[in-house]
Amino acid sequence: MRTPLQALVRSQSFGAVIGVVLMLAVFSIVDFSGWWRSQTLANVAHFSAILGLVAMGQALVIITKEIDLSVGSVYGLTGVAFITFEPQYGVGGAIILALLIAALVGAVQGLLVVKGKLPSMIVTLGGLFAARGLIYVWTGGSVNNFSEAARSNPLTRLFGGEFFGIEAAIFWMIGLCIALNIMLWGTRFGNRLLATGGAQDSAESRGVRSDHVKIATFTLCALLAGFAGIVTLADKPQTHVTLGDLMELEAIAAAVIGGCLLTGGRGSLVGAVLGAFIITSFRYELIALGAPSSWFITFVGVVLIVAVIFNQSLARRAGHSV
Repeated sequence: MRTPLQALVRSQSFGAVIGVVLMLAVFSIVDFSGWWRSQTLANVAHFSAILGLVAMGQALVIITKEIDLSVGSVYGLTGVAFITFEPQYGVGGAIILALLIAALVGAVQGLLVVKGKLPSMIVTLGGLFAARGLIYVWTGGSVNNFSEAARSNPLTRLFGGEFFGIEAAIFWMIGLCIALNIMLWGTRFGNRLLATGGAQDSAESRGVRSDHVKIATFTLCALLAGFAGIVTLADKPQTHVTLGDLMELEAIAAAVIGGCLLTGGRGSLVGAVLGAFIITSFRYELIALGAPSSWFITFVGVVLIVAVIFNQSLARRAGHSV
C-alpha cells in the first residue's frame, strides 16, 4: 500500500505541486512583506479561481486528446450576453440565456470536430474569431454596465459577492472542482472520457461512443468558460469587448502545467487549478515588482516547456506512452 507521499509523487498534479512550493519559496525570499499580505493573497486567489474554472474545462478537453482555443472568446461572449440580456430578462433569465449561448458554441464545435472529422485546433480557432467578432458586431464596440438594481440582486451577489469575507468565485471554483473530479474519477462518463483520450480505438471497440463523449466535453468546457465570465461580471459589472482576450492561452498553459498531456488520456483538474494559481501569482508578483509586462509572457513560455518535459517524464515513469 502506498504512503500519502508516494501517492503524491505518482499523481498527475505532482509537477504543479512542486511548482507552487518553489514559487512560494522564491516569492518569500524576493518579496516577503509584499507577497504575504492578506490583500495580495485575496486578489491572487480570486483571479486564480476565475482562470481555474476555465482551465478545468480546458483540461477535460485535452484529456480527450483535443484542444479548445475558443474559451477566451466564449468567456467574453457569455459575459457580454449576461450584461446585455439583463435589462430585458432580469438577472436569472440573463444567466440562463448566456449559458445557453456558451453551451451552443461548445456543442457546435464538438459536432464539427467529431462529425466533420476536422482538427479541433482549426475548429476552435475559427470559434475564437467568430465569437470575438460576434461581440463586436453585437455591442458596436461598447458594453453597457449593470444597473444599481441588478448589482444588488441576490443572484448577482450569489455569483459575484462575498461569503465570510471570501470572494464567491473561490467557493464556486472549489465546489465545481470537487464535482468535476467525482465525475471524472467516479462515474462511467469520466471513465469513458479518459478512455477516449487514452486509446480511442480500443475504447470504441468496447462500445464507448467517443463522438458523444467529445461533444459533451466540448460543451462542458464552453459552459465552464461561460460560467467564469458570468462570475467575473457579477463581481465587477463593468467590462469591455476585449474581455477574455488571450485567456485561452493562459487556460491551456494552466492545464499543461497542471499535468495534462497533449497526447490525451492523462490529466488532473486539481493540477489545472494549481497551474492557474501559478500563472496568476507570477502575473501579480511581476507587476508588484515593476517588471515589464513582456516578462510575464516569457515566463509562461518557459514554464510551459519545462512543464511538458516534466509531465512527460512522469507519464513514462507511470507506464504511459507519450
